[in-house]
Amino acid sequence: MCGIAGIYHFHDQQPSEQVVRSMMDLIHHRGPNDAKLWIGDRVGLGFRRLSIIDVAVGAQPLSNEDDSVWIIFNGEIYNYQELREDLIHRGHQFKTHTDTEVILHLYEEHGSKCVHHLRGMFGFAIWDRNKQELFIARDHFGIKPVYYYQNDEMFVFGSEIKSLLAVPGVQRQVNMNSFYNYLTFQYVPDPNTMYQGIHKLPPAHCITIPFGGQPVIEKYWDPMFEPVDRPLTQIIEEIRDVMRDSVEHHLHSEVERGCFLSSGIDSTITSTLMRSMEPIKTFSVGFEGANNETIIARDTAKQLDTDHYDRIITQEMYFDAVPRAIWHLDEPVADPSAIALYEVARLAKEHVTVVLSGEGADELFGGYRIYREPHSLRYLSWMPEGMQRAVHKMVQAVPFSFYGKNYLLRGTTPLEERFLGNANIMTDDAKVELLRATQSEIAGFTKPFDIARTYYDRTRHLDPVSRMQYIDMNLWMPGDILMKADKLTMAHSLELRVPFLDRKVFDVARSIPAHYRIAEGTTKYALRKAMQGIIPDSVLNRPKLGFPVPMRDWLRTDRANILWEELSASGIDHLVNLTAVEDMFRRHKNGQGDYSRKIWTLHVFALWYRTYMKQQ
Repeated sequence: MCGIAGIYHFHDQQPSEQVVRSMMDLIHHRGPNDAKLWIGDRVGLGFRRLSIIDVAVGAQPLSNEDDSVWIIFNGEIYNYQELREDLIHRGHQFKTHTDTEVILHLYEEHGSKCVHHLRGMFGFAIWDRNKQELFIARDHFGIKPVYYYQNDEMFVFGSEIKSLLAVPGVQRQVNMNSFYNYLTFQYVPDPNTMYQGIHKLPPAHCITIPFGGQPVIEKYWDPMFEPVDRPLTQIIEEIRDVMRDSVEHHLHSEVERGCFLSSGIDSTITSTLMRSMEPIKTFSVGFEGANNETIIARDTAKQLDTDHYDRIITQEMYFDAVPRAIWHLDEPVADPSAIALYEVARLAKEHVTVVLSGEGADELFGGYRIYREPHSLRYLSWMPEGMQRAVHKMVQAVPFSFYGKNYLLRGTTPLEERFLGNANIMTDDAKVELLRATQSEIAGFTKPFDIARTYYDRTRHLDPVSRMQYIDMNLWMPGDILMKADKLTMAHSLELRVPFLDRKVFDVARSIPAHYRIAEGTTKYALRKAMQGIIPDSVLNRPKLGFPVPMRDWLRTDRANILWEELSASGIDHLVNLTAVEDMFRRHKNGQGDYSRKIWTLHVFALWYRTYMKQQ
């Protein structure tokens, strides 16, 4: 696990070694063990290393036998040993035992098609000196990040945005369309970022920059669900086999490993399978109160016989960590659980260098409660579209609330118009009152449902649950779940591995019929059935908690005054109507509604702005 950074000049100019070093220095946390760079042919490649595999000789940038191809690579390839054997059989010569060199020779063998052979997480850049061509790729699910910026003179890229900001000519300017969508999603959807001109390479995409030509971006894989009706007993065996195989592949390293362990089923599955293969350390954090995850996790760890460590996050600890987490995230992600992840990663780093976790299980196997909604609305789904719209209009016109009104409104709203993913913080109407933007400016923005429509259009042939999962696979998971997972573990120089997000696991999950994903009033039905007799019964059907951050309660204490002071002094008053924000604080504190998520979304943006925009 590492960090990459690079510059490609379009004209006959060598990149500055000092600039590339500055890019590398800003991501020291991603690779504190080593730092090297290579400059030549209008290209500068920089690398920070966290040593995991072939610790002695696995330094980068790395070249092939005749130095005609160079690579910098962030990630892990779990099938690299099998690939290496095949490449040796084909005549390739290796000088290390790293997965990095396997990618290098795969590129020599298959060119840009090398990505189809990789099982793992990756963000890498390859410079082909013979072709004078730069090739950059991001893994299938978006576990590892790649950012880029382009102008008439250069193409700049890296694992983190802060590296790009170190390059002269890269401007810091808020992308107002991104801000508009962030207020709904609580993150900025790919390929945009909160910075004008800086983009994220989406999952399963690659960029080729030919000599004298413009960058060409291509999608090489699609996480499409393809349900195949078959017996549940067969599905159960497939899940058991593939999860054992994935966890086993994710264990390869030359450093000590551990596992995050919460109160839920996903991390328990990962911990249980890992524990069946070796003694392990497990880590959890929680908040004081009724939903303290550490109590449940401690009991699970005892049943699994792990070496367990936990920590209670106080209100003071939480808010002290927020500015540091925002610096590491590079752009605002208003998920309150991000700070819990930051703290559990800090705890784990005291004991191990690699951790496994349960990210991705909900998206693959149908774990979010909202996925049950199509089943609960089935009593209205028989109505033709025209009738649904007529009923919706009639119910909407009723000036008072009544029992079942919300059910009727949601049940007569097409899925494409009601589901954006796991977060829907602010409506477009609410943003008109909040933003200091003209009606014409807002009219020109790409809206949240415009973004989601791209994915809905691809899934007209699927059932509603599969469509919702596909939306989350493409928006919520890379934008929120994996964004914070990468940045907030690497903040502590800790490598996070996610065995649920494995191509072979997805091949099984994608084919499970919807009635085996959501069944008998529970989520992840097939996965739970597959884990009967494997994980403790006490966890098997426990409802999902996530990291239950008591933000709503905190914002009804004096903490709200501190947050308001920070927000109002952040310098965003030219972007946001602070009178409307102050009214949210007042209403929330007086118990006139729950505005905690809206306030937190704005507060995180304000701190990000103060960190990256105001302090230029």
